[in-house]
Amino acid sequence: MLVMIAENDGLHRTFARRTVEQLWPGDVEVIEAGDGEDAINLATEREPPHVVLDLQLPKATGIEVARAIWSRRAGTHILFWSNFADEAYVRGVARIVPPGSVYGYVLKSATEEGMRSALRGVFREGHCIIDREIRGIQHRVQDRFEGITDGEYESLIDIALGLTDRAIAARRGLSIRGAQSRIKHVYDKLGIVPPEEGAGEASVFNSRTRAIYLAMARGLINIDALRREQEQLDAWLAQAAPLQQQ
Repeated sequence: MLVMIAENDGLHRTFARRTVEQLWPGDVEVIEAGDGEDAINLATEREPPHVVLDLQLPKATGIEVARAIWSRRAGTHILFWSNFADEAYVRGVARIVPPGSVYGYVLKSATEEGMRSALRGVFREGHCIIDREIRGIQHRVQDRFEGITDGEYESLIDIALGLTDRAIAARRGLSIRGAQSRIKHVYDKLGIVPPEEGAGEASVFNSRTRAIYLAMARGLINIDALRREQEQLDAWLAQAAPLQQQ
């Protein structure tokens, strides 16, 4: 049984190794990576069928590592292990999981027995094991009234990246009115009243920057998500520039 642990914190990496080796004494080989690039390279070289993966890794995030692993071997069982229950991470994982894949998402605040149960469930029993707090976020994402849809999430990201309504419309293939309608839905779900529609407190805030703050506070977006999205935006701008010059 080959298990890769990708974790940049030495204490957490030691704990994960010890837990895995205690679960399957004499029947497991553990390989370790301290950052995302090493994890991708090691996974490419060894093709471990079981991976414990921190979501916050230097050089490449856990989401990027998982995408690279699953693109080569969709049957790999991955246990995401994180300090964070941000909705940005939950969405990020949901967007890359191949159909039918086995994975887990457990928080580092879980007890040692909780970690053992997650490892057994994902690696040996082939079950998807999701922390209760994470499952609650998944349900919120799917709620049609409270949850931010994928389209609205794209608009929220574009606002955070500083794009104008016109640029958002062009990037997402919408009319300007369509882009503004999505942004309005984001404001509604975040409880933001645009200044032109309210008085008092509504006139104090800039709606766009207020949306960014509330989204960060709720964990809808974080720096890892914004960094990935900026890379995608740079690629889109590079493609759009020649068209604008024609």
